[in-house]
Amino acid sequence: MRLHRTLAAAAAATLMITLSACGQEGSPTSPAAPGESGGTTAEAPEYEVASDVDLADSLTYERMVANGGPTIGVKFDQPGLGLQSPGADAPEGFDVEIAKLIAADLGFAPEDITFTETVSANREPFLQNGTVDLVVATYTINDERKQVVDFAGPYYVAGQDLLVRADDDSINGPDDLSGKTVCSVDGSTPAQRITEEYPDAELVTFDAYTNCVEQLTGGQVDAVTTDDAILRGYAAQQPELLRVVGEPFSEEPYGIGMPLGDTALRDFVNDSLEEAEDDGQWQAAFEYTLGDSDGVEPPEVDRY
Repeated sequence: MRLHRTLAAAAAATLMITLSACGQEGSPTSPAAPGESGGTTAEAPEYEVASDVDLADSLTYERMVANGGPTIGVKFDQPGLGLQSPGADAPEGFDVEIAKLIAADLGFAPEDITFTETVSANREPFLQNGTVDLVVATYTINDERKQVVDFAGPYYVAGQDLLVRADDDSINGPDDLSGKTVCSVDGSTPAQRITEEYPDAELVTFDAYTNCVEQLTGGQVDAVTTDDAILRGYAAQQPELLRVVGEPFSEEPYGIGMPLGDTALRDFVNDSLEEAEDDGQWQAAFEYTLGDSDGVEPPEVDRY
């Protein structure tokens, strides 16, 4: 339908980050700051903006056009995936690059995008009430959420893991959580899994993972749980204080959330993701934000 994209600058650097020892598809061991990897600088991908988009059947797309660009929900507190540093004009990370890629295929330049911070608990309400047009925010596809929003993708598969203090050798997997205090965020799949599958752990929740990490370094909780890629970003920021256990106990397929029933938009975004995987743009975005993609395969799109 469109998609005449080229990479003006592909990620090209020697990348020091090794891949997940568990061989989990799409999961790195530690993310790097965009453009910084192994002491070299990877150039930011550039996305050719489509000019012949035909999405007349999508009410969400019509709203984007009327507003002069899409409003996209991303996380602001997840290094490597979606992080807005103090003083920065915009967030950066793999989720942000995926958002730019999709927006370009929809005919919008990066400067046309309004990035809105979403936390786990407000992603569905934001899509339902029109606060955002799309959500690209480590958003796990599951059957419960499919009842209220739609998903394109997945574009990435992570796994739930545990972040603990570096000097704590008492937690080496989820089976060690009995009697421990575990922190996650409101409305998240990892929090729900702890409640349902590890009831002997004491779960506390906040609205953002940064609060959980502060609780962990301050000694108020024993572990933080969410997807391994997110946790490794925090561990990389404070390696002397924090470590990731490295025993993922779930699969978390990240999808692009959109209003329920907008089939035209969902099909379009799925096409866009598949083309990005075929033409190397997915890989370039991954390497720019998360590091070496050698041996990492993007997940197959699920056109449910």
